[in-house]
Amino acid sequence: MIYLCKKAYLWVLLGLLVGSIQPLQAQADVINNVRDALKSGSSRELSKYLNNTVEISVNGEQASYSRNQAEFVLKDFFTKYSPKDFRYVHQGSSKEGVKYTIGTLVHERGEFRVVMLIKQFGGSYLVDKIDFNRE
Repeated sequence: MIYLCKKAYLWVLLGLLVGSIQPLQAQADVINNVRDALKSGSSRELSKYLNNTVEISVNGEQASYSRNQAEFVLKDFFTKYSPKDFRYVHQGSSKEGVKYTIGTLVHERGEFRVVMLIKQFGGSYLVDKIDFNRE
């Protein structure tokens, strides 16, 4: 009887541990996949990780778009500023669980500082805001 209780306790503990690791892995996957999409300039790939409504700002001009509209806005942006590289310079999170990243997008005529807010919606981490500011 004691053996069965210990075994059940171990399974519960293991389930809690795995359950707490999965959200961290999902968050890391989104951050890595967004990095790859920005690096390659793929608006289609990036749109997979956008919230249903996303705020996009380019050099201070800000607007909210549906995911589909945002894909076209980003496609136009990447056409004007074809990415040569993208790298994160800082990542963090707020007390409320909002994740943020700061990165540098290198294009043929210069660089943009890219700030993103990533929030959890229905169990998935999605980009809620992207700011592109020329450096």
